[in-house]
Amino acid sequence: MVLRQIYALYFSPTGGTEKIVSSIADTLSRLLELPVHSIDFTCLENRQKEYHFSNDSLVIIGTPVYAGRIPNKILPDFKKCIVGAGHTPVIPVCVYGNRNYDEALRELLLLSEENGCIPVAAAAMISQHAFSDTLAIGRPDIQDFKKLNFFSKNIAQLLKDDSTAVAIDYDRATPLAPYYTPLKADLTPARFLKAKPLTDLQKCSHCGLCVRKCPMNSISEENVSKVTGVCIKCQACIKICPAHAKYFVDEAFLSHVEMLENTYTERKEPTFIITN
Repeated sequence: MVLRQIYALYFSPTGGTEKIVSSIADTLSRLLELPVHSIDFTCLENRQKEYHFSNDSLVIIGTPVYAGRIPNKILPDFKKCIVGAGHTPVIPVCVYGNRNYDEALRELLLLSEENGCIPVAAAAMISQHAFSDTLAIGRPDIQDFKKLNFFSKNIAQLLKDDSTAVAIDYDRATPLAPYYTPLKADLTPARFLKAKPLTDLQKCSHCGLCVRKCPMNSISEENVSKVTGVCIKCQACIKICPAHAKYFVDEAFLSHVEMLENTYTERKEPTFIITN
Protein backbone atom coordinates (compact mmCIF):
# COMPACT_ATOMS: atom_id res chain seq x y z
CA MET A 1 0.00 0.00 0.00
CA VAL A 2 1.43 3.39 -1.02
CA LEU A 3 0.92 5.92 1.76
CA ARG A 4 2.16 9.50 1.76
CA GLN A 5 1.19 10.85 5.18
CA ILE A 6 -0.37 10.09 8.55
CA TYR A 7 -3.06 12.15 10.23
CA ALA A 8 -3.56 11.98 14.00
CA LEU A 9 -6.99 13.39 14.82
CA TYR A 10 -8.19 13.37 18.42
CA PHE A 11 -10.82 14.81 20.73
CA SER A 12 -8.98 14.89 24.05
CA PRO A 13 -10.15 17.34 26.75
CA THR A 14 -7.89 15.90 29.48
CA GLY A 15 -5.02 14.66 27.32
CA GLY A 16 -5.30 10.88 27.57
CA THR A 17 -6.64 10.28 24.07
CA GLU A 18 -4.09 12.65 22.54
CA LYS A 19 -1.27 10.77 24.26
CA ILE A 20 -2.45 7.39 22.92
CA VAL A 21 -3.20 8.53 19.37
CA SER A 22 0.13 10.37 19.20
CA SER A 23 1.98 7.25 20.35
CA ILE A 24 0.46 5.19 17.53
CA ALA A 25 1.16 7.93 15.00
CA ASP A 26 4.78 8.39 16.11
CA THR A 27 5.54 4.66 15.90
CA LEU A 28 3.95 4.35 12.47
CA SER A 29 5.73 7.49 11.29
CA ARG A 30 9.08 6.05 12.30
CA LEU A 31 8.47 2.60 10.80
CA LEU A 32 6.80 3.77 7.59
CA GLU A 33 8.95 6.89 7.22
CA LEU A 34 5.94 9.17 6.80
CA PRO A 35 5.18 12.66 8.12
CA VAL A 36 2.50 13.12 10.79
CA HIS A 37 -0.09 15.90 10.76
CA SER A 38 -1.94 16.38 14.06
CA ILE A 39 -5.50 17.71 14.25
CA ASP A 40 -6.68 18.69 17.73
CA PHE A 41 -10.42 18.08 17.43
CA THR A 42 -10.85 19.31 21.02
CA CYS A 43 -10.70 22.86 19.73
CA LEU A 44 -14.13 24.08 18.61
CA GLU A 45 -12.60 26.02 15.71
CA ASN A 46 -11.06 22.81 14.36
CA ARG A 47 -14.43 21.06 14.59
CA GLN A 48 -15.96 23.64 12.27
CA LYS A 49 -13.83 22.56 9.31
CA GLU A 50 -14.11 19.64 6.90
CA TYR A 51 -11.13 17.33 6.58
CA HIS A 52 -10.87 15.49 3.27
CA PHE A 53 -8.49 12.55 3.49
CA SER A 54 -7.12 10.88 0.35
CA ASN A 55 -6.69 7.14 -0.12
CA ASP A 56 -2.93 7.52 0.32
CA SER A 57 -3.39 8.97 3.81
CA LEU A 58 -3.53 6.91 7.00
CA VAL A 59 -5.90 8.46 9.52
CA ILE A 60 -5.91 7.70 13.25
CA ILE A 61 -9.12 8.90 14.91
CA GLY A 62 -9.31 9.03 18.71
CA THR A 63 -12.13 9.82 21.10
CA PRO A 64 -12.80 9.33 24.80
CA VAL A 65 -15.80 7.24 25.79
CA TYR A 66 -18.71 9.10 27.38
CA ALA A 67 -21.47 6.86 28.77
CA GLY A 68 -20.33 3.98 26.58
CA ARG A 69 -20.46 5.90 23.30
CA ILE A 70 -18.81 8.69 21.34
CA PRO A 71 -19.55 11.95 23.24
CA ASN A 72 -23.02 12.88 22.00
CA LYS A 73 -22.28 16.59 21.61
CA ILE A 74 -19.18 15.83 19.54
CA LEU A 75 -20.65 13.01 17.42
CA PRO A 76 -22.18 15.39 14.82
CA ASP A 77 -18.77 17.03 14.37
CA PHE A 78 -17.09 13.68 13.72
CA LYS A 79 -19.83 12.85 11.20
CA LYS A 80 -19.62 16.06 9.21
CA CYS A 81 -15.91 16.89 9.46
CA ILE A 82 -14.19 13.59 8.59
CA VAL A 83 -14.45 12.82 4.89
CA GLY A 84 -12.61 9.85 3.39
CA ALA A 85 -12.05 9.17 -0.30
CA GLY A 86 -13.70 5.75 -0.38
CA HIS A 87 -10.72 3.62 0.58
CA THR A 88 -8.91 5.82 3.09
CA PRO A 89 -7.26 3.54 5.68
CA VAL A 90 -8.25 4.49 9.21
CA ILE A 91 -7.47 3.34 12.75
CA PRO A 92 -10.34 4.17 15.15
CA VAL A 93 -9.28 4.41 18.81
CA CYS A 94 -11.53 4.88 21.82
CA VAL A 95 -10.24 5.61 25.31
CA TYR A 96 -12.13 4.85 28.52
CA GLY A 97 -11.58 5.25 32.24
CA ASN A 98 -11.61 1.59 33.33
CA ARG A 99 -15.40 1.11 33.40
CA ASN A 100 -16.19 -0.09 29.87
CA TYR A 101 -16.04 1.13 26.30
CA ASP A 102 -19.41 -0.53 25.54
CA GLU A 103 -20.44 0.54 22.00
CA ALA A 104 -17.97 3.41 21.51
CA LEU A 105 -15.45 1.55 19.37
CA ARG A 106 -18.09 -0.05 17.16
CA GLU A 107 -19.78 3.32 16.78
CA LEU A 108 -16.50 4.89 15.66
CA LEU A 109 -15.87 2.01 13.26
CA LEU A 110 -19.31 2.39 11.69
CA LEU A 111 -18.91 6.15 11.43
CA SER A 112 -15.53 5.74 9.74
CA GLU A 113 -16.94 3.41 7.09
CA GLU A 114 -19.98 5.61 6.51
CA ASN A 115 -17.60 8.51 5.87
CA GLY A 116 -15.54 6.80 3.19
CA CYS A 117 -12.81 5.16 5.23
CA ILE A 118 -11.60 1.55 5.59
CA PRO A 119 -10.78 0.52 9.20
CA VAL A 120 -7.61 -1.58 8.97
CA ALA A 121 -7.18 -1.77 12.75
CA ALA A 122 -8.83 -0.49 15.93
CA ALA A 123 -8.13 -0.19 19.63
CA ALA A 124 -9.84 0.45 22.95
CA MET A 125 -7.37 1.84 25.48
CA ILE A 126 -7.54 2.82 29.13
CA SER A 127 -6.62 6.22 30.54
CA GLN A 128 -7.18 7.76 33.96
CA HIS A 129 -10.89 8.48 34.35
CA ALA A 130 -11.59 12.17 33.79
CA PHE A 131 -13.97 12.26 36.79
CA SER A 132 -11.56 10.74 39.29
CA ASP A 133 -8.15 11.29 40.89
CA THR A 134 -7.82 7.57 41.66
CA LEU A 135 -9.60 5.52 38.98
CA ALA A 136 -7.06 4.11 36.50
CA ILE A 137 -4.48 6.53 37.87
CA GLY A 138 -1.28 6.54 35.85
CA ARG A 139 -2.89 4.92 32.81
CA PRO A 140 -1.80 4.56 30.11
CA ASP A 141 1.28 3.14 31.84
CA ILE A 142 4.43 1.33 30.73
CA GLN A 143 2.54 -1.94 30.20
CA ASP A 144 -0.06 -0.18 28.08
CA PHE A 145 2.55 1.51 25.91
CA LYS A 146 4.43 -1.76 25.39
CA LYS A 147 1.23 -3.36 24.10
CA LEU A 148 0.40 -0.28 22.05
CA ASN A 149 3.88 -0.29 20.50
CA PHE A 150 3.52 -3.98 19.53
CA PHE A 151 0.10 -3.24 18.02
CA SER A 152 1.50 -0.30 16.06
CA LYS A 153 4.38 -2.40 14.73
CA ASN A 154 1.91 -5.02 13.50
CA ILE A 155 -0.07 -2.32 11.72
CA ALA A 156 3.09 -1.03 10.06
CA GLN A 157 3.95 -4.51 8.82
CA LEU A 158 0.40 -5.01 7.55
CA LEU A 159 0.48 -1.76 5.61
CA LYS A 160 3.87 -2.59 4.11
CA ASP A 161 2.75 -6.04 2.98
CA ASP A 162 -0.76 -5.38 1.67
CA SER A 163 -1.33 -3.56 -1.62
CA THR A 164 -4.89 -2.48 -0.72
CA ALA A 165 -6.71 -1.67 2.49
CA VAL A 166 -8.83 -4.53 3.85
CA ALA A 167 -11.41 -3.74 6.51
CA ILE A 168 -11.35 -5.52 9.86
CA ASP A 169 -14.19 -7.87 10.70
CA TYR A 170 -16.67 -6.63 13.32
CA ASP A 171 -20.42 -6.57 13.97
CA ARG A 172 -21.95 -4.15 11.48
CA ALA A 173 -25.52 -5.45 11.70
CA THR A 174 -26.62 -5.13 15.33
CA PRO A 175 -28.14 -1.73 16.19
CA LEU A 176 -26.05 0.28 18.64
CA ALA A 177 -27.12 -0.05 22.27
CA PRO A 178 -28.32 3.06 24.13
CA TYR A 179 -25.96 5.25 26.11
CA TYR A 180 -24.96 3.88 29.51
CA THR A 181 -27.05 5.26 32.38
CA PRO A 182 -24.75 6.64 35.11
CA LEU A 183 -25.48 5.32 38.58
CA LYS A 184 -25.14 6.80 42.04
CA ALA A 185 -23.48 5.02 44.94
CA ASP A 186 -26.83 3.43 45.84
CA LEU A 187 -27.09 2.17 42.21
CA THR A 188 -30.04 4.41 41.34
CA PRO A 189 -29.76 6.58 38.22
CA ALA A 190 -27.48 9.59 38.61
CA ARG A 191 -28.96 12.56 36.80
CA PHE A 192 -26.42 15.35 36.49
CA LEU A 193 -27.02 16.63 32.97
CA LYS A 194 -27.32 20.22 34.19
CA ALA A 195 -24.30 20.08 36.50
CA LYS A 196 -21.66 22.73 35.83
CA PRO A 197 -18.31 23.46 37.50
CA LEU A 198 -18.06 26.17 40.12
CA THR A 199 -15.09 28.48 40.66
CA ASP A 200 -13.35 29.42 43.90
CA LEU A 201 -12.65 33.07 43.13
CA GLN A 202 -10.26 33.33 46.07
CA LYS A 203 -8.01 30.80 44.33
CA CYS A 204 -8.66 31.91 40.74
CA SER A 205 -5.95 34.07 39.15
CA HIS A 206 -8.09 34.84 36.07
CA CYS A 207 -5.41 33.38 33.80
CA GLY A 208 -8.06 32.36 31.26
CA LEU A 209 -6.74 28.84 30.70
CA CYS A 210 -10.16 27.34 31.40
CA VAL A 211 -11.75 29.64 28.83
CA ARG A 212 -9.29 28.62 26.13
CA LYS A 213 -9.37 24.91 27.02
CA CYS A 214 -13.16 24.41 27.12
CA PRO A 215 -14.05 22.39 23.99
CA MET A 216 -17.54 23.91 23.89
CA ASN A 217 -16.39 27.55 24.36
CA SER A 218 -18.85 27.65 27.25
CA ILE A 219 -16.87 29.57 29.89
CA SER A 220 -17.28 33.35 29.90
CA GLU A 221 -14.09 35.28 29.14
CA GLU A 222 -15.37 38.27 31.11
CA ASN A 223 -16.32 36.19 34.17
CA VAL A 224 -14.67 32.77 34.30
CA SER A 225 -17.05 31.63 37.04
CA LYS A 226 -19.92 31.73 34.53
CA VAL A 227 -20.64 28.74 32.31
CA THR A 228 -22.79 30.32 29.65
CA GLY A 229 -23.11 27.36 27.29
CA VAL A 230 -23.30 23.57 27.29
CA CYS A 231 -21.12 21.71 29.80
CA ILE A 232 -20.26 18.16 28.73
CA LYS A 233 -18.54 17.37 32.06
CA CYS A 234 -15.28 16.71 30.19
CA GLN A 235 -13.23 18.07 33.12
CA ALA A 236 -10.89 20.06 30.85
CA CYS A 237 -11.26 23.17 32.99
CA ILE A 238 -10.74 21.16 36.19
CA LYS A 239 -7.52 19.55 34.96
CA ILE A 240 -6.00 22.65 33.34
CA CYS A 241 -6.54 25.05 36.26
CA PRO A 242 -3.14 25.67 37.94
CA ALA A 243 -4.84 27.04 41.06
CA HIS A 244 -7.29 24.11 41.44
CA ALA A 245 -10.08 26.66 41.53
CA LYS A 246 -12.63 24.68 39.50
CA TYR A 247 -14.80 22.01 41.13
CA PHE A 248 -18.18 20.24 41.07
CA VAL A 249 -20.65 20.13 43.96
CA ASP A 250 -23.59 18.44 42.22
CA GLU A 251 -24.61 15.59 44.55
CA ALA A 252 -25.65 13.18 41.79
CA PHE A 253 -22.38 13.73 39.93
CA LEU A 254 -20.26 13.21 43.05
CA SER A 255 -22.24 10.10 43.97
CA HIS A 256 -21.61 8.71 40.49
CA VAL A 257 -17.88 9.30 40.91
CA GLU A 258 -18.03 7.48 44.25
CA MET A 259 -19.77 4.52 42.59
CA LEU A 260 -17.15 4.36 39.83
CA GLU A 261 -14.25 4.47 42.28
CA ASN A 262 -15.80 1.76 44.47
CA THR A 263 -16.88 -0.57 41.65
CA TYR A 264 -14.28 -0.46 38.88
CA THR A 265 -11.03 -0.96 40.74
CA GLU A 266 -9.94 -4.11 38.87
CA ARG A 267 -7.48 -3.32 36.12
CA LYS A 268 -8.90 -3.48 32.59
CA GLU A 269 -6.60 -4.31 29.67
CA PRO A 270 -6.54 -2.80 26.17
CA THR A 271 -8.41 -4.34 23.26
CA PHE A 272 -6.74 -4.50 19.84
CA ILE A 273 -8.24 -5.48 16.49
CA ILE A 274 -6.25 -5.81 13.28
CA THR A 275 -6.92 -7.20 9.81
CA ASN A 276 -5.86 -10.84 9.49
